[in-house]
Amino acid sequence: MNDVNRSKLIKGRTGDWEIVLGLEIHAQVASNAKLFSGAAVGFGAGPNEQVSLVDAAMPGMLPVINKHCVEQAVKTGLGLKAEIHPWSRFDRKNYFYPDLPQGYQISQFKDPIVGEGEVLVERDDGSTFTVRIERLHLEQDAGKSLHDQDPNSTYVDLNRAGTALMEIVSKPDMRSSEEAAAYVKKLRTILIYLGTCDGDMEKGNLRADVNVSVCRPGDYEKFRETGSFSHLGTRCEIKNVNSYRYIQQAIEYEARRQIEILEDGGSINQETRLFDPTKNETRSMRSKEEAHDYRYFPDPDLLPLVLDPAWIKEIEASLPELPDAKKARLQSQYGLSAYDAGVLITEQARADFYEAAVKGRDAKLTANWVTNDLAARLTAAGLDITESPIGPGAIAELVQLIEEGVISSKIAKDVFERMWAGDGAPGEIVEKQGLRQVSDTGELEKIIDGLIAANPGQAEAVKDKPQALGWFVGQVMKATQGKANPGVINQLLRSKLGVG
Repeated sequence: MNDVNRSKLIKGRTGDWEIVLGLEIHAQVASNAKLFSGAAVGFGAGPNEQVSLVDAAMPGMLPVINKHCVEQAVKTGLGLKAEIHPWSRFDRKNYFYPDLPQGYQISQFKDPIVGEGEVLVERDDGSTFTVRIERLHLEQDAGKSLHDQDPNSTYVDLNRAGTALMEIVSKPDMRSSEEAAAYVKKLRTILIYLGTCDGDMEKGNLRADVNVSVCRPGDYEKFRETGSFSHLGTRCEIKNVNSYRYIQQAIEYEARRQIEILEDGGSINQETRLFDPTKNETRSMRSKEEAHDYRYFPDPDLLPLVLDPAWIKEIEASLPELPDAKKARLQSQYGLSAYDAGVLITEQARADFYEAAVKGRDAKLTANWVTNDLAARLTAAGLDITESPIGPGAIAELVQLIEEGVISSKIAKDVFERMWAGDGAPGEIVEKQGLRQVSDTGELEKIIDGLIAANPGQAEAVKDKPQALGWFVGQVMKATQGKANPGVINQLLRSKLGVG
């Protein structure tokens, strides 16, 4: 099924409906200073400790652009395969908010720094779809109003005021809540690889505004053919959603709400809404303003931003290997499946760990240990792979012991648990605990001969029913405390019991 017509139908009382989704992602630029001032950026400072006179909008203060933030925006644009505009301009977006001291936000309107790009996104079933990027622009963040400090007053913390944000605006190319979450996940991964945003959604460093509308089947295709929004329903924007789960829940609720209104003969008001995760519902925040309501005009304190094409080329040359390229390379270099490579590249550090562990080892087996056993242990302990008490060298040694038949995969699980507990290197644990796999045919033959002699009926049954061989394998394992080499046991049993 192609990108355009792969949608999730929602059953209504009057027929089927489809969801149409576009997202605006606000990503905090990874920078030590704010967009137009030298004030520090960081989480955990006391209220109003990271505020310069510029951020507080004191009279006569003038903004000065932070070159590093511009570089980060260009880098992100290149990572999104987008057009970089060598000429862009900052505008004032006028609105009143208690935590916006200037009474306007410095943003970019008609002339953003980055134009159209695209992101290839993987669905859970392994299929892919493309989300077109409309633009990326730089803007300042606002401060924060605190309503829980005093029953009668609202406090304002301006630490975030003036912090650089990249707003990444997609086209309405997503057709289900799962696709929207997958897109945010992929975009977040790209930003972290680039080092342009830390992607910390809990701290609000990456958050999504979700535009939701519904239409009848077939209308979306007409929109894609003509580019006319008249074929789509009225959209509502859900502000500042900061987790994948909440994004999905907000979309599901909002689509259902709109369908019910339309089926009752009502119409959708274009508005801004908030998602309440405790009630699992969206509620109206304010009617949606149009661009002209903000009285955008070029900021008179800032010159247009003119980028040297040679500088853009320099930034492009410094880009790291990005997730899609890394995934393709892991597949071709190590023969991994698309699934295994996809799991490894979700975190740059995990892919790096894998590549350090896999040198000279079985690629699939190493991937299994990194993405399954180790990943599960780290998640349970709340650790990142960079904090893993088991290093890539230890995983490589464990895989080598399995490959060489020193231990079985089953015993390896026990060795791994001891490694996690800090009992030493895999080889050391195997010797100390006497866990070496029994592959000595003489020793195993003795055990098997004894079993056959003691159980003639079972031995006879195997000839008619070869699956009964499993009982003997189990008995040998029991006799050797799980240390017998399963391959050797099977071979010996088959030859002794005359099973082909």
